[in-house]
Amino acid sequence: VALLAVVATLKLATMAAAGGKPAVLLLRPVDAPFAAALRDRFRVLDLYAPGQALPALAFVAAAAAVPEPPRATVIWGGVRVDASFLDAAPSLRCVVSTAAGLDHIDLAECARRGVAVANSGEVYSTDVADYAVGLLLDVLRRVSASERYVRRGSWAAQGDYPLGSKLGGKRVGIIGLGNIGSRIAKRLEAFGCIIHYNSRKPKDSVSYKYFPNVHELAAESDVLVVACALNKATRHIVNKDVLEALGKDGVVVNIGRGANIDEAELVIALREGKIAGAGLDVFEHEPKVPAELFSMENVVLSRHVAVLTEESRSDLRAHTIGNLEAFFSGQPLLTPVHADSLAQ
Repeated sequence: VALLAVVATLKLATMAAAGGKPAVLLLRPVDAPFAAALRDRFRVLDLYAPGQALPALAFVAAAAAVPEPPRATVIWGGVRVDASFLDAAPSLRCVVSTAAGLDHIDLAECARRGVAVANSGEVYSTDVADYAVGLLLDVLRRVSASERYVRRGSWAAQGDYPLGSKLGGKRVGIIGLGNIGSRIAKRLEAFGCIIHYNSRKPKDSVSYKYFPNVHELAAESDVLVVACALNKATRHIVNKDVLEALGKDGVVVNIGRGANIDEAELVIALREGKIAGAGLDVFEHEPKVPAELFSMENVVLSRHVAVLTEESRSDLRAHTIGNLEAFFSGQPLLTPVHADSLAQ
């Protein structure tokens, strides 16, 4: 690794010396248009460049050793920005995350070291809200399960598939009424749902009923939608007691973070019929998914893709470059985040 680091440092120094553009440390895979747009504006030191063999932290340290080390980095949720990371890259003064969540960034440590942080802001909010409604409709109306039934040839052999449940009139409890949660609420209102919510404090801008306690929210809801950030207060915010309060006819949808739900207890609740179903885009130990869920016809699974559309990918590219250009020009970041941003 030491020899690789020396070679990498030499290569990175050559890259960083070219063109007079500010250097950016790229620590996430990007598609060709994204890569081209970055290289058009910046000197990109790319962890995923062909032939690059160093582990992430060693690559960061090698980049920090070049004559003009990068002052900004682009990361995603798979990169943990903590004291060790910042020790390896003392030149960094700006972290631009392409994720909406912030649980992978130690914001307090960044603030202590004078490192500005930006995230994806509202780039994904509309698409995630749409996806949450799609998951809920799928679970309630049994769309995916019925589709599999038809493909198996069971319709002709066994007759009609069991009926699902209507969305209109459902009491929906939303955990986290931020950018995404509020959009989910508006969409579900249009379906005739009754909206309740839980967050750190009541929102003066909405008329939905507020519940300071998630257990009480679940007891008064037919559906729980998890749309909060992940932090110490919200880890396993949906636990055994909350699932039992939701009840045997209840449905859970999670487009937040996997660890917002106690996944082991969720599997038990589904297996024992303590709740009626779930729509899950995120999991506690991604990409690992509990095997028991695969055979459950009342569960809809997807691979953490609620944020991803062709449009959001294009918007993210422009947004990321906008944050970088703001930093290098001494202007305020487009979507700065701070330690209190992890509150739901």
